[in-house]
Amino acid sequence: MTLTELNALEPSRAQQEWLRCCGSSRWAASMAAAMPFATVASMRERADAIWGALGRGDWLEAFAAHPKIGERRSVSAWSAAEQAGMQSADERARTRLAVLNADYEARFGFIFIVCATGKSPAEILSMLEARLTNDAERELPIAAEEQRKITALRLAKLVDA
Repeated sequence: MTLTELNALEPSRAQQEWLRCCGSSRWAASMAAAMPFATVASMRERADAIWGALGRGDWLEAFAAHPKIGERRSVSAWSAAEQAGMQSADERARTRLAVLNADYEARFGFIFIVCATGKSPAEILSMLEARLTNDAERELPIAAEEQRKITALRLAKLVDA
C-alpha cells in the first residue's frame, strides 16, 4: 500500500495495519491518531517517538505478539521472512535455541526479541547467550530497541518503501 492509501484508511482499519507492524495496542492507536503523515520519513520518526514514550507494559504486549525465535509454528509472512535465516539451523542449533529461549523467558519474563533479519542461526544464538548475562534493568531496553528495529522494517513493508 502507498502512504496515500494508508492515510486514507478509517482509524480502526489503520490501527489494524499498525498492529501488523508492532503488537502494542497503545502504539497502534497512537499511530492511527497521528495520521495523516506527510512523508514516509515523518511516519517513521513518529513511530520511533511513540515507541520511545511507551512503557514496560506496552513493550511486553508488543513482544508477546511475536513467535519465539526459531519456533516452528504458524507465523505471519513477515515473521517467517524475518526469521528466514533460521531455516538453515540444524537440529542441534534448534535444540540449543529452544533451551536458551526457555532460560531467557524464565529469567526476564518475556520472550527473546531480536531483529533476526539477515542473521544466521549462529549469530542469533550468540546474541541470545550474550543477552542472558544481562540483568533485567539492562535487558528490557535492549529488547525494546530490537522491537523498534523490527517495527521499522515492517513499516517499510507496509508502505512499500
